[in-house]
Amino acid sequence: MKKGNKRQGGAKGGRQALRKSRERQFGSKQGGKRRFEEVTGKVQMSRDGFVFVIPEGGEKDNDVFVRAAKTRGALNGDTVRCVVTKEKVKSPGRAGGRRREGEIIEIVKRSGTPFVGILHIVGKQAWVLMQSRSMPYDISIDYESLPEGAKKGMKVAAIIDGWDRKEPNPHGYISDVLGEPGANETEMHAILAEYGLPYRFAPEVENAADKISEEITDKDLKGRKDFRKTLTFTIDPTDAKDFDDALSFVRLPNGNYEIGVHIADVSYYVKPGSLMDQEAQARGTSVYLVDRTVPMLPEKLSNKLCSLRPDEDKLTFSAVFEITPDANVVDRWFGRTVIRSDYRFDYEGAQRVIDTEGKEPDDPAVTKEIREAVLELNRLAAIMRERRFSSGAISFERPEMKVEVDESGKPVRVYEKVSKEANWLIEEFMLLANKSVAEFIATSGKMNGKEDKNAKTFIYRIHDEPNLDKIANLGKFVGNFGYKMGPVGTGRDIAKSLNSLLTDSKGTPERDAFQMIALRSMAKAVYSTENIGHYGLSFKFYTHFTSPIRRYPDTMVHRLLSMYLDNRESQNKEYYEAQCQHASEREQIASNAERDSIKYKLIEYMSDKIGQEFEGVVSGLTEWGMYVEIKPEMIEGMVALREMRSDFFDFDEDNYRIVGRRTRKIYRLGDPVRIRVKSANLEQRLLDYELIEERASLS
Repeated sequence: MKKGNKRQGGAKGGRQALRKSRERQFGSKQGGKRRFEEVTGKVQMSRDGFVFVIPEGGEKDNDVFVRAAKTRGALNGDTVRCVVTKEKVKSPGRAGGRRREGEIIEIVKRSGTPFVGILHIVGKQAWVLMQSRSMPYDISIDYESLPEGAKKGMKVAAIIDGWDRKEPNPHGYISDVLGEPGANETEMHAILAEYGLPYRFAPEVENAADKISEEITDKDLKGRKDFRKTLTFTIDPTDAKDFDDALSFVRLPNGNYEIGVHIADVSYYVKPGSLMDQEAQARGTSVYLVDRTVPMLPEKLSNKLCSLRPDEDKLTFSAVFEITPDANVVDRWFGRTVIRSDYRFDYEGAQRVIDTEGKEPDDPAVTKEIREAVLELNRLAAIMRERRFSSGAISFERPEMKVEVDESGKPVRVYEKVSKEANWLIEEFMLLANKSVAEFIATSGKMNGKEDKNAKTFIYRIHDEPNLDKIANLGKFVGNFGYKMGPVGTGRDIAKSLNSLLTDSKGTPERDAFQMIALRSMAKAVYSTENIGHYGLSFKFYTHFTSPIRRYPDTMVHRLLSMYLDNRESQNKEYYEAQCQHASEREQIASNAERDSIKYKLIEYMSDKIGQEFEGVVSGLTEWGMYVEIKPEMIEGMVALREMRSDFFDFDEDNYRIVGRRTRKIYRLGDPVRIRVKSANLEQRLLDYELIEERASLS
């Protein structure tokens, strides 16, 4: 059993003792006593027990490295206060390796997120044995508190409830029995548990959903614009169970088009403060694992009442546009509606209509009217898409890989998800609705107007400009390959330079590397009541309006828009800003869980390929290893530098490469290599490769 450092414990008395020892060690700056910078942030812990404290609202590049002996019992996910004792020292665990160093002085809040491990029982003693990369200590459990069904060898989720500094290990209790290790249900539930994500609804939430009537009455229709006789259809993935958006199409007598973007009216069914609303708010978003969707709303709502299924009357909230044949919006309207979808396309079906223009449809239910609507919408979307990129939107085209699993959850195929015109058609009209709703509020109703400083409180989807230092490093990096970045004085200059770089390098081995580094320079898109625009999309105003079934911010946007259409006063900004922060955090947690589920299945897919050889490219470099993506599946594993036998290799941080001391062989991002699969560790989600053919450049 892994034991903790006995010197580690709670924060009681820690600050005073630490302050005295620090003052003795470092002397004075003001009145004989040195002042230390304090940082509050969240802990990211390593398998070796050292941590990084990520400052609140800050970037990882500004984190603080804390050695294992100075963590004071802090664990992964905890919120802590620490003092910075050294600037820019070499630290393990991160590419680049130079971070500020400090000591934790207070555990502000335990994370409350479960740790997943294997239950071990000896006599009347119990522990949860950890195999996690972010938890180096086993957790002691009171034998008497073991829940029913908890047996030795089972995978369980445990929550820390204390750590007496006299005890070698933290203490906790089992919050869930996940099942037999290795079983698909167990492992997917384990990923959800690690992030504190629920995978079932409480009975009272399900009961509240079941009580909602499916009948649409005259009362429900009051004040709604009726689109039930207007040509309307949905376009969604083949395996979609909920359809939360639909398009309607009408040719107007003046030669323009009336195009409606109709969104499921979730906010009509989910009332503020209700049990359903509280659950959706807490979850924040649906979660999409490899083999399942964990919905934000119960099935009665997500797959039935609010799903815009064909030939059923549905309540919607709509953005309706008058658009010219050259794709200019000349008028718009927002409000509650009722629709009746005429046809349900999947992406492949809509793409067939586009690809077979002028030919007979393969589905007789696709009428001439529907075909003409799809083709005209596609033509308009192409104009809008080209216009968007011309105005400075960034065109990242990194392939999206999907894992196909069989009925038991076993991965059987890894393939590239290809987006075509049908996907872009839907994307452009959803973008149009989102930006138009945001503009309507931000400009107090003026089309193409300037932002009103007195605009009412609203929720925006914002994306800040990239980090200039990282862009400068990218410029230096691409210079090694003979490329040049253009001027980067403004955000639009950067976007133009990035697009040119990605276009010029298309089809080359280094393009993926350029795109990867460019992506890392970008800020994360988040929700906020302060509008700064969306840099990546090149929009001054943007929000999320089009997916309230799966995103809680969209539901809040619907509520605010409805209130403001009724001339209600501006809502409480502090409340909605707190909601924005919560929603952004939930989105990131869900994204991490989704990535982990994909990674787990990719490693499972590779677990029967130990010893097989693959072509690949260098996808990442650190001081401890070289990451390689094999082709064509793009599955990433690591080649440890210490196991590269031809030479002793060092990581050259400044030039982002590894260099052999004797041979001077160089490996850079994008270099082609050949690897052999060495090992696949499902518990820790680690995939190890070994280099068998070195096609590196010489200095």
